[in-house]
Amino acid sequence: MKRSKQVRQSELKDTIKETPFITDEELAKRFGVSIQTIRLDRMELSIPELRERIKSVATHEWNETVKALPIEEVIGEVVDLELDQRAISILDIKPEHVFSRNNIARGHHLFAQANSLAVAVINDELALTAGSSIRFNRPVKLGERVVAKAFVKGDDHKGRTIVDVHSYVENDEVFAGSFEMFRDHDPKEMNEG
Repeated sequence: MKRSKQVRQSELKDTIKETPFITDEELAKRFGVSIQTIRLDRMELSIPELRERIKSVATHEWNETVKALPIEEVIGEVVDLELDQRAISILDIKPEHVFSRNNIARGHHLFAQANSLAVAVINDELALTAGSSIRFNRPVKLGERVVAKAFVKGDDHKGRTIVDVHSYVENDEVFAGSFEMFRDHDPKEMNEG
């Protein structure tokens, strides 16, 4: 069913608001139009291109620094971080991430993105994964963008910090993990000191 330009632009605006890291290619597929049409729609609506949207999210919302590991060791690009609260990273699946025979992403890349994000969100110089429970919900393919969202749930009975990570391609959850993190300091002591 062909949408009118006005309807398409309205839906495009809503889609980008819901999934700010969606690519022009994904939008073109979703709306059944060319990439050029999507770019023209974005220009008319004053919606910046993906790179600018990512930078904007990072600039406006991310004012903290990863402590537990160098930022370049986080798998994927961290675009949002609030230590001991939440974090978001994105990973574009490229040829080096997939099995050559079927273009499906190797699971260890999705795990590494989630696990390194769970480490990055910890407000401590030392954070190590003590255990994890993970689930792969569907295969991720070459060219897809994985958005991982980490949320610190709190401490368990052993004093370890629990971090839940859910990874999505568009609105599909492709990976879910709960990470038990060992940290060097008690978070309560850090806030007092």
